[in-house]
Amino acid sequence: MSTKLANPAPLGLLGFGLTTVLLNMHNAGFFGLNSMILAMGLAYGGLAQIIVGVMEFKKGNTFGTVAFTSYGLFWWSLVALILLPGTSFFGFVLSSDNNAMAAYFFMWGLFTFAMFFGTLKTNRSLQLVFGTLFILFFMLMTRELLGNPVWFNTITGIEGIICGFSAVYLGFAEILNEANQKTILPIFPIK
Repeated sequence: MSTKLANPAPLGLLGFGLTTVLLNMHNAGFFGLNSMILAMGLAYGGLAQIIVGVMEFKKGNTFGTVAFTSYGLFWWSLVALILLPGTSFFGFVLSSDNNAMAAYFFMWGLFTFAMFFGTLKTNRSLQLVFGTLFILFFMLMTRELLGNPVWFNTITGIEGIICGFSAVYLGFAEILNEANQKTILPIFPIK
């Protein structure tokens, strides 16, 4: 007797996408850094993606396991980078300077660039998510090295919003296409 498992990827894509859009709305200057962004980073961007990574493991999907779990932990680490300097729980913790944040974004960009190659035989929509995410991490690194100029942060935020919405699109496409047993939103599979 076999049990059909649901596809957890749309949950992970939506968790990543919505959180990315909201953070980059802040980067673009629409509003300040606030508890809404941090809460999304901990819950939907972080915890939801980690759970999806475990579910992808159960399905035997190594790419999904590594991607969703890693980016879920990215959100947790980003929230920790923001919050740790304001706490005394771990003693006095210095805030990360621009060089440290540039190194952080460089490593995540390198990881994303390597993961992009795992999308080459899937579909164009997933390639767009990882391609724009690689560009976003490169721009975040550059922003830190430039000293966070407002004009570059705005451009970076706009690119991040595009990246986030590409993940939201793919998440909804997977849900709607499966629910309707036909293509409602195309994902442009590789033939």
